[in-house]
Amino acid sequence: MDQLQNLKDLVDFSAETYGEKTAIRYKKKKEIIDRSYLDLKRDSEAFSRTLLQRNLRGKHVALLGPTSYEWIVAYFGTVNSGGVAVPIDKELPAADICDELNRADVEVLVYDSSYADIAEQVRSGCPQLMIYFEMQRAEHGEGTLSFHRCLEETAGTFDEPVDREKLSVIMYTSGTTGKSKGVMLNHRNLIDNVVHLEMGIEPGSAVLMTVLPIHHAYCFTCDILKGLQLGSTICINDSLMRIAKNLQVFKPNTMLVVPMIAQVMYNQVCEAAKKSLVIPKKVIAKAAFGGNLRTIYCGGAYLNPEMIEKFRELNINLVQGYGMTECAPCISRNSEQCVKEESVGKLLPGCEAKVVDGEIWVKSSSVMLGYYKNEEATKETLVDGWLRTGDLGYVDEDNFLYITGRKKNLIILSNGENVSPEELENRISEDPLVAEVLVYEEDGQITAEIYPNEEYAAKKRIKDVQAELSARVDAMNRALPMFKQVRRIKLRETEFEKTTSRKIKRHYGTASSK
Repeated sequence: MDQLQNLKDLVDFSAETYGEKTAIRYKKKKEIIDRSYLDLKRDSEAFSRTLLQRNLRGKHVALLGPTSYEWIVAYFGTVNSGGVAVPIDKELPAADICDELNRADVEVLVYDSSYADIAEQVRSGCPQLMIYFEMQRAEHGEGTLSFHRCLEETAGTFDEPVDREKLSVIMYTSGTTGKSKGVMLNHRNLIDNVVHLEMGIEPGSAVLMTVLPIHHAYCFTCDILKGLQLGSTICINDSLMRIAKNLQVFKPNTMLVVPMIAQVMYNQVCEAAKKSLVIPKKVIAKAAFGGNLRTIYCGGAYLNPEMIEKFRELNINLVQGYGMTECAPCISRNSEQCVKEESVGKLLPGCEAKVVDGEIWVKSSSVMLGYYKNEEATKETLVDGWLRTGDLGYVDEDNFLYITGRKKNLIILSNGENVSPEELENRISEDPLVAEVLVYEEDGQITAEIYPNEEYAAKKRIKDVQAELSARVDAMNRALPMFKQVRRIKLRETEFEKTTSRKIKRHYGTASSK
């Protein structure tokens, strides 16, 4: 794959190799629409021409909306004509969207028609915006251009050189403890990550259903970019609420998920198995997941290793990996052939890792350029080409990576002992009485704040949830050294506040505790 030097090479290669094969498949009301690899090349080049004809060369172009064919076309059309794509989290409130647009110096907005109301609010909050493209709009209007009409008007080849070292995308982190930062990635960062990520998929064989938000690096690199390189048919799931239904529609053999989705899928099989005591779980799973699902790649958060065995019993490979936006994003991965279940995988080819004061540092061609207009944060995170991941862990003799917690979350006790809250959270969350948990230090004591699983408590007729949880945590404590033991439990009446990627924000001692 040495011929792939930038994202334009990727589009050209996939069009030449896979031609009329379906690249993107999606639903439009009750109709299934297929777009080929040649369609994607033609339409993305048309958008490149649109930008240049309107004197928008090199501009920062924001993309707002759910995963769609138009979103993908706009992305490639932008970066392959020298522009900078800025994917925006569609779940953010309008004020936060304006803030990110302003901080990224965005001058062009391409938005899904379902977000027209947000676009209107953005007009007053982002005076630097020059032009708006509405994805599904039929005709040009006052102040807004029809995306599809522009593609028709500028159809034709586009063949200009692409500088692989040039900034091509600003991706915002979804930070759980502070303001999001704009991660700067160039063509080299992204394409090298794609090339070095081996997924064990035969080219042209994958029918992949993409379910994660496309503005995330994990989804865009592993579902879209890698999917195109492998000649996959990428099927767009239109809602997290319709995953089960769309598995039946698209019948994928491959998926990428976060642990929460994997858990929900497994729970659905278990519930169905309870109603039908005769049919084996693996038979139920095959039918529930569309009949063809064989491999699920999982990342984005901690995965309980027990889930790997549970899915194996369903004849499905659950493969764990690790990465971060700042590394475009993949750092390590397990494979179907070589798995260490406690590990987040083997380092990708070309990726080095070292441990400094317990923290994992990595270096590779995928490491970001820095944070956009944030020199202080860049200097804290990049040291002589090494990316400080903020994660605690180690690398074994086989180059497999293990994560034990987050450095900034580390609890440092008065006796000098260090405790990783994630280690305790993972243990506590295995209890079915626990829906969500955060562990932190309060008044010198390790505290577990728990949102209980009320449905489970009701089913088991647990009247005093506080007392029952205390007993269960005490039993866990007996297997731990004294300095790691949880000394205080606080119950919550509501779920924890989360980021749009469903990660708990680490705010301690909140008012919703009791």
